[in-house]
Amino acid sequence: MKSFHTDHNPSAVEFGGNNFDDDGREERTGTVITASAHIITAVIGSGVLSLAWAIAQLGWVAGTVLLVTFAVINYFTSTMLADCYRCPDTGKRNYNYMDVVRAYLGGWKVKLCGFAQYGSLVGITIGYTITASISLVAIGKANCFHHKGHDAKCSVSNYPLMAAFGIIQIVLSQIHNFHKLSFLSIIATVMSFSYASIGIGLAVASLASGKVGKTDLTGTVVGVDVTGADKIWRSFQAAGDIAFSYAFSVVLVEIQDTLRSSPPENKVMKIASLAGVSTTTGFYVLCGCIGYAAFGNQAPGDFLTDFGFYEPYWLIDFANACIAVHLIAAYQVFSQPIFLFVEKKCNKAWPESSFITQEHLVNIPLLGKCRINFLRLVWRTTYVMLLTIVAMIFPFFNAILGLIGALTFWPLTVYFPVEMHISQRKVEKYSMRWIGLKLLVLVCLIVSLLAAVGSIVGLISSVKTYKPFNNLD
Repeated sequence: MKSFHTDHNPSAVEFGGNNFDDDGREERTGTVITASAHIITAVIGSGVLSLAWAIAQLGWVAGTVLLVTFAVINYFTSTMLADCYRCPDTGKRNYNYMDVVRAYLGGWKVKLCGFAQYGSLVGITIGYTITASISLVAIGKANCFHHKGHDAKCSVSNYPLMAAFGIIQIVLSQIHNFHKLSFLSIIATVMSFSYASIGIGLAVASLASGKVGKTDLTGTVVGVDVTGADKIWRSFQAAGDIAFSYAFSVVLVEIQDTLRSSPPENKVMKIASLAGVSTTTGFYVLCGCIGYAAFGNQAPGDFLTDFGFYEPYWLIDFANACIAVHLIAAYQVFSQPIFLFVEKKCNKAWPESSFITQEHLVNIPLLGKCRINFLRLVWRTTYVMLLTIVAMIFPFFNAILGLIGALTFWPLTVYFPVEMHISQRKVEKYSMRWIGLKLLVLVCLIVSLLAAVGSIVGLISSVKTYKPFNNLD
């Protein structure tokens, strides 16, 4: 086992070579393909399969319009954020979202950004642990339903599956930085295309067989499908789900920091954002609209794990396995910024500590030479274990995740990119462009607040029916 100390940044040295950028950090090798893969991994989650439910609450008109509108808004603000990666005067790179906000806005807004970003990342990783276990449970239940009948009581425990997911994440968390995640994101992209395509295919097959649900221009009907109050809260929640389903600003700067310096990172990032958002929108519209056409106003929250389809069971199994694999990779995309943030702080506070700075080259059978750092090993393992335990204790956390999304969407996806764009381009106050941008910020704030209210109502309902450590029936 070989070991040596790194400089101020533990990721700055590459074993066996001198692959550095001009600022002493590890050489970046990212391209438009890897960036697009990261974006698709971050954006397309299993939530794509719940968009039929969202369209059912809003109806054909509002649902479809919101899907397209928020795609445009997310792409528009992502281009603003991409332009802020380098400081205009010095050309200095900003390695993460907080650095960008510090460079352009400063003050208390930096802390607000950090709180929103890292709070969101922690929440998402807990939610992924729960969602992956639900998909794996669905595999067991699909097999049970196939052999015992669709009315059988099939009970499967998701806690061992959460523990297994956590063990896998402990291993993958030792990938030392964001730059090394490209292969995971490419796998995740293939998986997301697979299960989304299966969902679309099953919905099309249902339509072709004549099993068409009752749909409406305005969605669920008050007094028939839902009560008046439920219609309001569910519509708020559905609008929020659609708005947040495109949001990748929380990791955009970290993705951009993996790109080569030539061609310019902002230009490549804009192309990758367009590719990612366009691809995502296509799948969202197909899954949401075709799913709504198939199930109508009774669309389930997720038609693969809530068993909108029972057969062919092997295809349902494969789709849910794809979801689990996708979430394994996506977990790392959202965890790496937290890992690097804490490690950077520790490195700055205790630069002489060998526990923190020393890297070890270990020869592992089948894997070859791997980099091991004791801080990374202990801290990342502890992080994954704690979040897995939280997921086990609060399996209704996905309801909380909706609230976190509502609270963080506005500052990270809209407010900060717009404010930094105004500062960077020196947009004249009260000009038409300034007024338009401020109106965009206001409208998105209203959507976030309404979605937060809807999420709180949904959370209260989840807590009322919560039974700790029960199997999923």
